[in-house]
Amino acid sequence: MYGSRGAAGVRATAAVLGAALLIAGCSSDDEEESAHGAAAGITQQPRSITPFWVNPDGNAARQVAAYEKAGKKAEAGQIRKIAQQPTGEWISPENPEEQARGFTEAAARADRTALLVLYNIPHRDCGQFSGGGAADGDAYRAFVDRVARGIGDRPATVVLEPDAVLHMVDNCTAPEYHEERYDLLKGAVTTLKSLKNTKVYLDAGNAGWGHPDQIFEPLKRAGIDQADGFSVNVSNFYTTQDSIAYGKELSAKVGGKPFVIDTSRNGNGPYTEGKPDERWCNPPGRALGETPTTKTADPLVDAYLWIKRPGESDGECKGGPKAGEWWPEYALKLARASRS
Repeated sequence: MYGSRGAAGVRATAAVLGAALLIAGCSSDDEEESAHGAAAGITQQPRSITPFWVNPDGNAARQVAAYEKAGKKAEAGQIRKIAQQPTGEWISPENPEEQARGFTEAAARADRTALLVLYNIPHRDCGQFSGGGAADGDAYRAFVDRVARGIGDRPATVVLEPDAVLHMVDNCTAPEYHEERYDLLKGAVTTLKSLKNTKVYLDAGNAGWGHPDQIFEPLKRAGIDQADGFSVNVSNFYTTQDSIAYGKELSAKVGGKPFVIDTSRNGNGPYTEGKPDERWCNPPGRALGETPTTKTADPLVDAYLWIKRPGESDGECKGGPKAGEWWPEYALKLARASRS
């Protein structure tokens, strides 16, 4: 409802991670695609700009390589705007330990921090485009434990369960699931914060859904006190300015916690046409936002991040493929509309 996430079921995209995907069953076709992605020549951003790892073999990198091979240099140049930036790696339920290990090992080799997103809470997304999640509480705890084992002592920043708290506040998630969800979120924060070099940001909605007064107590019940901070605007389109205002007001109610903002697609702000309950899904006319960096406009903002991977569909709406699938035409539109 507020920005379909589309991470579930999408296999890890970095065959360059070697052992991680060999364990997950990487085929020869995957290996060939990986070679194409690596051939795009994607490199890390300077640490002075961002500490986060750029996946040299993500969907955007593979698209760059494909366009270059086809002689489409202009299109390749546009998609490179996405491919050269660090984006969130959404850990799918299949082989979560291997994925987390692979991404963090690759990041550590590049002297960077892996940006991971956990989106597997039971009854996720209220049965909408990204509906699903772990079968039950025990399955979710096992999932988090495996992710934690995969991360180990390597540097990682984890964005925890987009919309999970928000959907309890707006009752999109049925009330009978609330108590368990609070327990699962608090447990996940505790497990991940027990790791030596892991930061955790608990998701806290966006500037357009409601008011911080509605969510600060639920965030406390979900473990915000033990987390490093919270995330806002994940997979959404609200401006950085509005997101900062929302985050600062919320921060004041949760002990001054800092926050991160998803700026992946907010360059032109939110879509305001059509039906209100459909504006979040693959809206036209959007643009890439500020590139990922820890140099932000406010000391309470730890980073601008591309948590949602630009170019991946919000769901089967407005001509898009399934949630989380790469959609090159939409990626091109985002890149062409950006100010960079």
